[in-house]
Amino acid sequence: MKSFKRFLLLAIVASLAVFAAACGSSNNGSSEGTTAEGTAAADGEELEGSVVIDGSGTVYPFMSVMAEKYMTEAQEGVSVEVSRAGTSAGFKKFLVENGTDFNNASRHIKDEEKVQAEELGMDVHEMKVALDGLTIVINPENDWAKELTEQEIIDIFLAEGNKKKWSDVRPEFPDEEIKTYGPNENHGTYEFFWETILEEKDLAEGANLQQEYSTLVDLVSKDKNAIGFFGYGYYASNTDKLTAVKVDFGNGPVEPSLDTIAEDGDYANFTRPVFTYLNKGMAQEKPQVLDYAIFTMQNAQTVASETGFAPLTDEEIKTAVEELEGLK
Repeated sequence: MKSFKRFLLLAIVASLAVFAAACGSSNNGSSEGTTAEGTAAADGEELEGSVVIDGSGTVYPFMSVMAEKYMTEAQEGVSVEVSRAGTSAGFKKFLVENGTDFNNASRHIKDEEKVQAEELGMDVHEMKVALDGLTIVINPENDWAKELTEQEIIDIFLAEGNKKKWSDVRPEFPDEEIKTYGPNENHGTYEFFWETILEEKDLAEGANLQQEYSTLVDLVSKDKNAIGFFGYGYYASNTDKLTAVKVDFGNGPVEPSLDTIAEDGDYANFTRPVFTYLNKGMAQEKPQVLDYAIFTMQNAQTVASETGFAPLTDEEIKTAVEELEGLK
């Protein structure tokens, strides 16, 4: 009898333990932790409302995946809207009263944009989220320009380079007109290319600049004599339509990849950080905005690798999260 009572007591205790564990894991509707530590979701707080993001077309794939991840894994009650007007056009929507919560950017915020923020009394926080490699792309049928020097690329896109035909680049190249393509002035990628690579000199006459990256992919994929530029992610998702040029920066040709894209790596000359900018006022007024910012940095490495960006270091992530936690 004593043995039976002891068995019954142990069974009851075990049942209570299972029940307690189930209750303890029900805050997020799941028994597994699907969100990074430090977010409101991880603390069991359910948020609602909206997060509005615009800006860079280059950063768009990264942020759209991040938004989906947040809404499905962290906060189902929050609606995250991501658009892609371009870096500069996005800042115009961000730097206004009641503007967007975040602006994605493939360049640093400009001095005149900082002045705009100051005039509005807006405190802007820069969030570096990943690294991108400016990628030079050609048509798959182009079998002569798979490797080019950095200077040859610059000369092709510069008006003063006077490279109108492929044979002007190298005598053995075809005697065919070069067609140059790239994103338009709304995009930080254009500004990076023009300001950093071309040193603010005039583009080659007839350069075809487009708003939509999908249009650029289509144009280059249909033109044997085309050469264009944009972020690595758009090439990585269209390798069946495009060929990436290997660039010789002086030590042999380097193919852009997640291994070579780095600020101190083999592809450093064409590597740049990409960002999203946070309106601190919005973050302090709307808890879902700050929560999304923290979630973004905690998941930045994973999403970067999934969307064609080189991830930041663990130390950079740790510092970024701590800075955002300090806004609470």
